[in-house]
Amino acid sequence: MGKLLKVGIVGCGAIGTSLAKAVFSDFSSSARLTGLYDTEIEKAQKLADKFNNPELVVLSLEDLINKADLVIEATKAQFSFGIAQKSINASRDIMVMSVGGLIQRFEELETLAKEKNARVFIPSGAICGIDGLKAASCSKINKVTLTTRKPPKAFQGVAYVAEKKIDLEHLKEDLVIFEGSAREATKSFPQNINVAATLSMAGIGPENTLVRIIASPNITQNIHEIEVESDAGKITTRTENVIHPDNPKTSYMAVLSAIAVLKQILEPIKIGA
Repeated sequence: MGKLLKVGIVGCGAIGTSLAKAVFSDFSSSARLTGLYDTEIEKAQKLADKFNNPELVVLSLEDLINKADLVIEATKAQFSFGIAQKSINASRDIMVMSVGGLIQRFEELETLAKEKNARVFIPSGAICGIDGLKAASCSKINKVTLTTRKPPKAFQGVAYVAEKKIDLEHLKEDLVIFEGSAREATKSFPQNINVAATLSMAGIGPENTLVRIIASPNITQNIHEIEVESDAGKITTRTENVIHPDNPKTSYMAVLSAIAVLKQILEPIKIGA
């Protein structure tokens, strides 16, 4: 057996818990969980208890980074850049789940990763078509549009919705609550629209990627439709996601895409762009 990849997870909510379980159960022959960190220590302790290993709990981000080869960020958008920056400065690879937090300073992070010889992994998340978009970007992309539909409850507590005085409770039909660039979308919906950040980074950038967000009272799934127009052809995808059972703002596919990236890291054969 070769050297096991040491994995540390920052954020022990629904996503962090799912990924910790995957490392522990699905990749035990090639990786091991070495640290759990959350600013709410009770969450880390509760998760560590599931593995009967209280020593997994660490008391600082720095301690977790020191114990890991790969850091997985599963927190919130306002924290993801700082976590990525500290991990890369320590020459650690990082997988970022809260991708919206990177969009404003993505080039800075890319430069730092090159300097420190570290890798940043960004899962495709709750959308399909990233491979095709990446391939098309090797020619010329003329337009990228993302239309996202979610149940109204997914937007509860969002500051943008409160500021615009949008009534989510009494919706009878679809309501477009946002139209604009991916950059503005990730600012206004930091926990809801990570897919817009991922799409823009893989394609034509946050200013040129168009986003439409719809609150739909007649659906129970998170639905993402992508249209790409390029010199290589036209790409259209529609992904109807099952909502994560422990977090209505997250799609189950987002977690599975991270598990798929981890599988790519650990296995010798890489499939896809």
